[in-house]
Amino acid sequence: MEPQKNNSGKQGEKTSLKPNYYIVQFKRDRTDNFIDRNHLPLERGDYVLVQAERGRDLGCIKIQITGDMMGQSKHKYPLEILHKAKPVELEQLILNRQMEKEAFDTCQNFINFRGLDMKLVDVEMQFDRNKITFYFTAEHRVDFRELVKDLAATYRTRIELRQIGVRDETKKLGGLGPCGLELCCTKWLKDFNTITTQYARDQDLAVNPGKLSGLCGRLFCCLDYEQSFYEEVRNRFPVPEETIEIDGDPIVVLKVDVLSEKVTIRHTNADTIETITLKEFQCKYRKCHKEWLEKWLPRD
Repeated sequence: MEPQKNNSGKQGEKTSLKPNYYIVQFKRDRTDNFIDRNHLPLERGDYVLVQAERGRDLGCIKIQITGDMMGQSKHKYPLEILHKAKPVELEQLILNRQMEKEAFDTCQNFINFRGLDMKLVDVEMQFDRNKITFYFTAEHRVDFRELVKDLAATYRTRIELRQIGVRDETKKLGGLGPCGLELCCTKWLKDFNTITTQYARDQDLAVNPGKLSGLCGRLFCCLDYEQSFYEEVRNRFPVPEETIEIDGDPIVVLKVDVLSEKVTIRHTNADTIETITLKEFQCKYRKCHKEWLEKWLPRD
């Protein structure tokens, strides 16, 4: 009689495996963090059925993340990935998308009937149809309580009306930027930072909102990408339009070029203009040992 094999070690190894974590993307840009306790063979682009906070939803695997990133989730308990989507579930998702278009038209008719000053942007139906979310923009506060009643009576499910900003509207609708590429907010940008015209001044750009605004009418998000670089290197340059007197020779800083590291100055007495490198500027005036020059000198 053959001795029985001891599989307890393998079972112990299986149960000790840590779960996997993923970012799952739903319609357009909505994403959330999910945990996979079953170690499913998931890849980017796979559709999965998930257990959301209220009901079930169907989304697409965007990227695998670490446990630390999962811990940054806003939910009290981790949301679960149940299984890879089945063909019948994918068919229902397509049907839901068609119903969303019909719900958009229905909601727009109710908005017109009620005379509400709001712009309907998008409609998203949860996979199990237990919730329909209507996204809209508005200049002022809108009393949409009667609209919610109209929609709830029509669809017999939970209705949510969510007001979004113009940047979120563009993020949902998508498009191409002046660079010819897909909008950053649609493709990958998750959060919006505050951007001001001071960013353009710091980056030596003409402060023309018409030329610095995206499809949303707000300043380009890409102004934010290099702002930290300009804030850091600016400390190494003199301030434009500042007057400096070196050994009786008044010098006016006309402009600085951060990218090429050049400084344009005008010698007031000789009324001459020259452009020198930042290194030349630092070395030429270092012998003066002026306190106000310390911020321009290289750090040892």
